Amino acid sequence: MTPTRAAHHRIAAVLATLLVALSLGLFTPGRAAAASLQEVTGFGTNPGALRMFRYVPDGLPAGRPVVVALHGCTQNAAGYSAGTGWLQLADRWGFSVVLPQQQSANNASSCFDWFQSGDIQRGQGEAASVAQMVDRHLADVGADASRVYVTGLSAGGAMTAVMMAAYPEKFAAGGIVAGLPYGCAQAAGSPYVCMYVGAAQTPRQWGDRVRAARPGYPGPWPKLTVFQGSADYTVKPVNMTDLVEQWTDVQGADQSADAGDTVAGYPHQVYRAPSGAAVVETYSITGMGHGQPVDPGSGQTQCGTAGAYLLDVGLCAAYRMGAAWGLGPA
Repeated sequence: MTPTRAAHHRIAAVLATLLVALSLGLFTPGRAAAASLQEVTGFGTNPGALRMFRYVPDGLPAGRPVVVALHGCTQNAAGYSAGTGWLQLADRWGFSVVLPQQQSANNASSCFDWFQSGDIQRGQGEAASVAQMVDRHLADVGADASRVYVTGLSAGGAMTAVMMAAYPEKFAAGGIVAGLPYGCAQAAGSPYVCMYVGAAQTPRQWGDRVRAARPGYPGPWPKLTVFQGSADYTVKPVNMTDLVEQWTDVQGADQSADAGDTVAGYPHQVYRAPSGAAVVETYSITGMGHGQPVDPGSGQTQCGTAGAYLLDVGLCAAYRMGAAWGLGPA
């Protein structure tokens, strides 16, 4: 069938409307139209044999913050960064994202090797590779070196603790989701004992493991936010307790919460240093299993997309972390 002249005019009008909508970004809410994930090679000696990806929103000026986001097992940089909401927030608030990615040659399940002594020490293995990514990214984009944050899920959460301990001078704060304290596998004698039972350490012993990772470091140490599902049977909630003990000890705080409330219906606690500064905060997500909390939608506090290990619980962990770190509105 041959379109009539009137039909041609209608088609032309529709196409014009589509072009206007695309130019205004109406079909990509919260995301820049042209920015995309880019792989970076040659970022250093890369002793951990990781891959580096990054996301820089179009037109991002120099001097903006950076979030380093570490995926969980069976995940990759692209799926994790988009699903958690970090790319959405990067566009909304104006910061860049560095995305380390594990390779199956290192770990068959694509887990970061948080339990291997050779990958968690300063200057060695995967920890050194992530540090080299940060240095390369800061040099390339002119980001604010005093506003670099690190976060991750599960094995990525455990590697977040590694980076905070081994390279504390590089990070202002960290966010651990369903993760484990630094040195847990070594303290427990097995990563599985650590995950399912926890390690028998006093707060001082936990803190000493962090201090030993960066001998003589005078501080300041990164602040910490922890998210943990109460029904997580892969990384048991005891690990959040151990994280609190570890990082309150490092920060010179006691193990009693100084403030508590509920956020989106979930218990939220804040631990303060003697100076009064909030140095550790926790979110216990009642009934949640193993994964990262997300809250899909277009509301101000919403972000993320539900999927495997990305759990819609009405609270977006990335938003809460970013707001606490001053990346966007509280």
